[in-house]
Amino acid sequence: MTPAPRKATVFPLALGALGVVYGDIGTSPLYAMRETFFGTHPLARSEPEVLGVLSLIFWALTLVVSLKYLIFVLRADHNGEGGVFALIAQLRARRGAQAGRGVGQGAIIAVILLGAALIYGEGIITPAISVLSAYEGLEVATTALQPVVVPLTLITLLLLFLLQRFGTGRVGRAFGPIMVLWFVALGAAGATWFARHPELIRALDPRWAVQLLATHGLGSLWVLGAVVLVITGCEALYADLGHFGRKPIRLAWFGLAYPALLLNYFGQGARLLEPGPIPQNNLFFSLFPQDPWVLYPMVALAALATVIASQALISGAFSLTRQAMALGYFPRLAIVNTSAAMPGQVYMPGVNWLLFFGCSLLVLGFQSSSRLAAAYGVAVTATMAITTFAFYFVARGWGWRAWLAGPLCALFLVVDLGFFASTSMKFVEGGWIPLVIGAALYLLMRSWQWGRGELAQAYARFPRMGLARLIEIKQQLASSPERRIAYAGRTLAEVDRAIVFLISRPFASPDEPCPVGLRIFMKRTGALPKHITLLHVDQQSRPYVPEEERHTVAQLGARVVSVSARYGYMEPPDVPALLLELKRKGLIKINQKRWTVQTGEEEILLEAELPWTRRLGMRFFQLVLRLSSPADRYFGLREYAGRAKTVVPIQVGPEAARIVIFDDVTD
Repeated sequence: MTPAPRKATVFPLALGALGVVYGDIGTSPLYAMRETFFGTHPLARSEPEVLGVLSLIFWALTLVVSLKYLIFVLRADHNGEGGVFALIAQLRARRGAQAGRGVGQGAIIAVILLGAALIYGEGIITPAISVLSAYEGLEVATTALQPVVVPLTLITLLLLFLLQRFGTGRVGRAFGPIMVLWFVALGAAGATWFARHPELIRALDPRWAVQLLATHGLGSLWVLGAVVLVITGCEALYADLGHFGRKPIRLAWFGLAYPALLLNYFGQGARLLEPGPIPQNNLFFSLFPQDPWVLYPMVALAALATVIASQALISGAFSLTRQAMALGYFPRLAIVNTSAAMPGQVYMPGVNWLLFFGCSLLVLGFQSSSRLAAAYGVAVTATMAITTFAFYFVARGWGWRAWLAGPLCALFLVVDLGFFASTSMKFVEGGWIPLVIGAALYLLMRSWQWGRGELAQAYARFPRMGLARLIEIKQQLASSPERRIAYAGRTLAEVDRAIVFLISRPFASPDEPCPVGLRIFMKRTGALPKHITLLHVDQQSRPYVPEEERHTVAQLGARVVSVSARYGYMEPPDVPALLLELKRKGLIKINQKRWTVQTGEEEILLEAELPWTRRLGMRFFQLVLRLSSPADRYFGLREYAGRAKTVVPIQVGPEAARIVIFDDVTD
């Protein structure tokens, strides 16, 4: 069923937003300032340097998070949902409108897809660096615990990914209160030190940031590369819009997260101005009394906060993948629904264990959050710039004038590209890792989209036989005493069976062409089922479909029924429940004890004259096609139905792809 609108008030939703939306940004104080003053290119612990860095942090949080994302980008929702695929859905919906003027819509969508791919690349790093940085707090208490940091990190990551199959619903209610405690601890610790150096309030003047950048010249890129760590997680903020709404997300930020983060960063700045060494160069944990009774609870709280931050990103990866699948940019993968009440809570085993494998390799390869920070930021800053680029065209589609949208997006783009240039300096030190991951996923999405397009054209070129002709044949069979007739040079018989045929497009009338899979079934079996249901499942670009719009049933005649089912991209298709409901209403005929579902599967044949580039692309598409989840499993039918395949041979040549089968009657 379509989920009913939630009646939750703003404050409970804001509490939930603290636990999910701001987990990544909220754990940045663990390593962001430390990398600036104790990283690979450290700054001096002098007042001008501290003021300059704090000014950069303040304006990064203000311009990028508060202004760009919270005020403007959150407005770019699609039926309440956010994220890069919501931008694609908006551009699709505005085809031919002002949004596509001057630049081809296909090119814009291609750039947005690149941004989506890069989110995965950065997403593999986030759990690794967050959990590592939390356990490194143990080294502040005693260096003897250093050898256990990596094993503890790996164990925590394993437990985290093992728990995914149970869903986030059971622990979700605890996320908000834990993050409230975390942000309160951040603010309190920072305020204690900030009170010793209230003169740091001068960092609100942007001239300190400009002076720092001007003083260091090209070296300022290394400074920006460390400062950008304070805003990682912005894309997750946008992607989680549909879970909480604009008001709760804004309230959580301006009411607690934003002031707490500023207080902590300014407190770390004040700690830098104090004489004496920083234990283990761990600036964050140096804010607290160096007493095991204080440090160990803070390490535990930090570990919980980083797990929550990682959980939000992992769940976001599941959601992002499912949206990409629904919009046709990703092959079908197995989806497990973990909540009957919340359709958005899903578990994707393939995505889950690929993320765990990638995170574990990063932890073993880099060994510390400082070294891992060198690989962090390149992909996320590129995605931030792409979001700004796409937002301009979406805003123009809203009717914004160029003189308004242009300068505003130009300001954001200058900031984004400045951070991207700074993180690009990390390429050799590890920044290539998320870029390679992102490039591979981009290639996967584009190849899948291109390959499916080639197959769609092959189906479109196939000689037409109308459904009216099929109905005529069935009527002839029904009137024949032997239930047999001569057809296409052979005998065609009617069998007393009810079969559901999954089809790729909806059929509303007998004037539509007969599905290719059904024609192949007739040719190869020499039979036609007595009851035929043509089932099309459409996942639309809106997040939810109202129950009254869930399905359309067309009785085409001669016991041939066409069913078109619609689901939003945030809904798992529940085809068994749909078919049972239609059977209960007497609209279709199925054998409830042993359903029979006929699925299609393409067999791709490559011609010898095919150019090597096209051949390579098709080989890669074939591989992805084999790895994708079969349609009956994806739609939840496999455990209820007898599975039968209809193999459709498609020959790919230099000019086009075409279906090569039999010579039956067409009209």
